[in-house]
Amino acid sequence: MTTIAHLVGRLPDPPLDPSGSEARAKLRRELLHSEYHEQNLFQRVLSWLARKVGNGLGAASDAPPLSTLMAMLVFVGLVLVLAWLVSRARRTARGPGEDGAVLTQEAVTADELRARAEAALEAGRFEEAVVDAFRAVAVRQVERGRLANNPGATAHEVADALAREHVAFADRVHRSARLFDEVLYGDRPATREQAASVLALDDDLVVRR
Repeated sequence: MTTIAHLVGRLPDPPLDPSGSEARAKLRRELLHSEYHEQNLFQRVLSWLARKVGNGLGAASDAPPLSTLMAMLVFVGLVLVLAWLVSRARRTARGPGEDGAVLTQEAVTADELRARAEAALEAGRFEEAVVDAFRAVAVRQVERGRLANNPGATAHEVADALAREHVAFADRVHRSARLFDEVLYGDRPATREQAASVLALDDDLVVRR
């Protein structure tokens, strides 16, 4: 009896345009373009892939069922490769071991950041609350002259500087800095309690002279 594996082995290549290997190569080249490292990276890549998938499925519509199935499997593989490449591109764009900046060029006061954090907390957007609360901590300490105004400073650098200035709060400062990085750059969910703890740190550092 002819086996399915034997039949599959005799099938011609799926009617893909481009072929599976060519599509993967084009995907890699496409991801090297500088525009894919901008804010809309994922949307741009998805649009590019959608065009390729549409072309491939259109070509496969008149093919035998097994060939169509193989074409679909190739596309599934491309989606998995895409997800892996995008995740690597996001990490590479930040640089190895590089955390995101806490102190940025944004012209915003500590009170404004604090208000944003409190509004996000009230609305249940705990991740936003954590990020804005820690930035409020950093900017407030800049305003008070306890921290150098260094746009581009990472959460780790801010925490080290504040821990030297406020030794009694060193553990809480470092814990809040790790939470900032995990939430903003590690896609980790935050809780109400975590967001409130960063806001409490801001309060306690203000009280301390």
